Amino acid sequence: MGAFFRSEEVCLVQLFLQSGSAYNCVSELGELGLVEFRDLNPNVNSFQRKFVNEVRRCEEMEKTFTYLEQEIVRSLFPPQAGPLPTPSPVPSAPQPRELMAIEEESERLARELREVSRNRDCLMNQLIQLSQYRGVLIQTHTLTVSQAHPPSTLETAALLDNRQDIRLSFVAGVVHPWKVPSFERLLWRACRGYIIVDFREMEERLELPETGEMVQWTVFLISFWGEQIGQKVKKICDCFHTHTFDYPEGTTEREKILHGLQGRIVDIKTVLSQTEHYLQQLLCRSVTVLPQWKVRVQKCKAVQAVLNLCSPSVTDKCLIAEAWCPVRKLLLLQSALIEGTRKNGSGVDSFYNRLPDPSTPPPTLFHTNSFTAGFQSIVDAYGVARYREVNPAVYTIITFPFLFAVMFGDVGHGLLMTMAALWMVLQERDLNLRTNDNEIWQMMFGGRYLILLMGLFSIYTGAVYNECFSKGLSPFPSGWHLQPMFQHYNWSDETLRENQYLTLDPNVTGVFQGPYPFGIDPIWRLANNHLTFLNSYKMKMSVIIGVVHMTFGVCLSFFNYIHLNQLSSVFLVLIPELLFMQCLFGYLVFMVLFKWVAFSPQDSDRAPSILIHFIDMFLFTENEDNPPLYHGQMIVQRVLVVVALASVPVLLLGKPLYLYYNHRRRANTRGGEERPLVTDTSSINALQGDLEEGGTREEEEFDTADVFMHQAIHTIEYCLGCISNTASYLRLWALSLAHAQLSEVLWVMVMRISLSWQGYVGSVVLAIIFSFFATLTVSILLVMEGLSAFLHALRLHWVEFQNKFYSGTGYKLNTFSFSSILNPL
Repeated sequence: MGAFFRSEEVCLVQLFLQSGSAYNCVSELGELGLVEFRDLNPNVNSFQRKFVNEVRRCEEMEKTFTYLEQEIVRSLFPPQAGPLPTPSPVPSAPQPRELMAIEEESERLARELREVSRNRDCLMNQLIQLSQYRGVLIQTHTLTVSQAHPPSTLETAALLDNRQDIRLSFVAGVVHPWKVPSFERLLWRACRGYIIVDFREMEERLELPETGEMVQWTVFLISFWGEQIGQKVKKICDCFHTHTFDYPEGTTEREKILHGLQGRIVDIKTVLSQTEHYLQQLLCRSVTVLPQWKVRVQKCKAVQAVLNLCSPSVTDKCLIAEAWCPVRKLLLLQSALIEGTRKNGSGVDSFYNRLPDPSTPPPTLFHTNSFTAGFQSIVDAYGVARYREVNPAVYTIITFPFLFAVMFGDVGHGLLMTMAALWMVLQERDLNLRTNDNEIWQMMFGGRYLILLMGLFSIYTGAVYNECFSKGLSPFPSGWHLQPMFQHYNWSDETLRENQYLTLDPNVTGVFQGPYPFGIDPIWRLANNHLTFLNSYKMKMSVIIGVVHMTFGVCLSFFNYIHLNQLSSVFLVLIPELLFMQCLFGYLVFMVLFKWVAFSPQDSDRAPSILIHFIDMFLFTENEDNPPLYHGQMIVQRVLVVVALASVPVLLLGKPLYLYYNHRRRANTRGGEERPLVTDTSSINALQGDLEEGGTREEEEFDTADVFMHQAIHTIEYCLGCISNTASYLRLWALSLAHAQLSEVLWVMVMRISLSWQGYVGSVVLAIIFSFFATLTVSILLVMEGLSAFLHALRLHWVEFQNKFYSGTGYKLNTFSFSSILNPL
C-alpha cells in the first residue's frame, strides 16, 4: 500500500554498455522491463542514427511476414481460426547469426510461395477458361443444329430467298448472370434486331477469379449475318467483359474440340492438385515458424531502436545510455548487465552509475493489479501524479463507488449491476472476453471491479433510501403507529372515509416509538410530504458528504508539503485553508447534525431554520422569529466569521512574503560568503567560480510579481471554489431524486398496467409488459442513468476533491519491455 500511496522511488542511471555486449544487455533489460531509456541524440535525425540500417532490415522482414500471413489467410485449408497463436514459450531476441538465418529462410519461403501461388492461379484460370469453353460447346450444340436448319415459314423463306449468298456466323461465350438483361437489350438495340441471341445457364458453378465467389455463368450464342453486324457484336461483348471463344461452324469440329478439352481439363486438374498439395505444405510450414519469427524480429527491432537512443563514447568502444530505473530494482539491473555480458562472452563487464539529482523530474510509477488498475485509470485520465505525489486512487477505491451509489441508490438496480459485474469478474480469464476488439466492451471489462463496487454500494444506499425498483421494503415494523390516534382523538372509520390525509401527532403517546432500525421508515411512502422529507434529507446529506470529502482532500495536501519539505506551506497555506472551510461550511455541517440530535419529532415544530441562521451569521444580525440552536450561538458565529475572513489575507500574502524573505536572506548570505579576498582575473579557478555562481543565480532566480500573482489566483480560486464546490455536491441530491422519480414513473406507467389484469389473460399481459419493463429498466435506468451518475461522480473527484491537493502534472514511467511491445493492450 505504501508504493500505491506514493509512486515508487525512481532514479536516473547512466549505463556503460560495451559495444560487443550492448545488444545482449539491452535484450536482457527488455525481457525484465526494468528501465525507461532517454534519448541522448535528440538533435540527430532518425535516418542518420547508427543502427538505422538494422532497423530497416527488421522492417523489411516484417513486410515479408505480412505477405506470408496474408497468404495463410487466403489459401490455407482448413482456414486458420483467428490470428496466429502466440508462441509458448516466448523466444528471446535473436543473435546476429540467427537473424541472418531467419532473413534467408523467410525470403526463400516467400519466394517459393509467390512462385507456387502464381502457378496455382495460372492453372486455376486456365481450368476456368477451359471449363467455360466446354460448357459453351455443350450448351450450344442443340442451338446451332436448329439454327442451321430453320423451319420453313413465310418470313424466313422470303428472307433466305433474297440472301442465299450470305453465310451465317456465330459468336459464343459466357457472361455474368447479372449482366444478361442489359447485355441482351444493348445487342438488340445496336444491331436493330438482325441477330439471333440465345442464353443458357451452365450446369456447373465456376469460381470468379477476381473475388473467389462461385458463379453459375450464363452461356450465350449470337447468330448474325454480315461483317458490320459482327464488328458491333464483338465490341459489345468486349464492353461487357464477356469471355468469348472460337466457335467452329461444323458439328464434327466442335465434337473434336470438346474431346480435346476433356483431356486438357483432366491434365490440369492433376497438376493443380499436386500444386495445391505443395502449396499447403509451404503454408503449414509458415504457420509453424511464422509466430516465432515475428516475435524474434519484433524484439530485435525494439533493441536496435533503443541502441539508437544511446550515445557512443569518445573512444567508440562502448555505448552510453541514460535510463530511469526504480531504486529497488538496481540490483536486478546490474544482474541483467552481467548476464548480457556473459552471453556475449566479453571480458569487460557493462556497468551503471547512479546520477544524483537530475534536473528533469523523475517519472511516476504505480504498481497496479486487475483490481486497482481501473481506479488508477480514472485518476490518470485527469492527469498523472507528479513524482512521489499523494495518489488519490487509494481513496477513490471507496469514495468513487460510494458517491455513485448516493446518486444511483436502488436495491434492485444495484443488484442487477452487481450480477453483471460479478459475471465479468468470474469470467476474467476467458481469452475471448479479454481480446474482444469492441471498445465499449474493453472499457466495461477493464472496469469490472469498479462496476462491482458501484453495484454493491448502490444496494447499500438503496437499502438506506428503502427503494427497490421504486417500491419500499418493510424488513422491520414501522416506528409510527396509527392506533393511538384513534384512541386519543376518537377517530372512526367515518373519519378515514371523509379525509384523504390525516396527520399523525408524535406528541401523542404511542404514535412515534423511535427511529426505524435501518434506513428510511417505509411509512413515509404513504405520507403526503414524502417528497419534501426526502428532499430535505438528501440535500443535507449531500452537503455533509461534500464538506467531509473536500476537507479530507485539503488534509491530504499535508503529506505533500511534508514530503517536499515545505513546512512553511503547512502553516501559511494548509491551516488558513482549513480554517476558512471549517469556520463556514464545517460549521454549517455542525448545525445540521446538532439540529438532528437536539430536536426530536415531538418538538420539531419549534426547530429553528438553519438557512436563516447561516444568512444571519454573515450579516451579524439576530432574528427574533428564529430562535438560536444553543446558548451563545451569536458569539460563536461572529468569531467564526472573523477567523474565516482573517485567514484570507494570511493565505494571500503569507507564502509570497515568506519566500521573498528567504530569497533576500540567501542573497545576502551568498554575497558575503563569495566576495573574493584577492582579485585575480587570470585565475582559471576564479573564472570557473564565476561561471558556477552565474549558474546558481540563474537557477535561484526569484520573480516576486509572479509569486504574488500565482498565490492571488490560488486564493481566489480556493475561496470561491469552497462555495461553488459545496453547491456542486448538491448534484448528489438532484440525481438521486431524478433516479427515484424515473423509477416510480416507469413502475406506474408500465408495470402497474399489467397488474390490473386478472386470470389467464393477466398472465399473458404480465409477461408481455414485463419484457418492456425490463428493457426500459436496463436501457434507461441502468445504462443512461448509470452513465450520468458515473460522469457526475467523475466530476466530483476530478474537480471538487483532487484540486485540493493533486496537481496531476507528472508523466508515467514507460519501461522498455518486450511484453508491452508484443501485447500493446
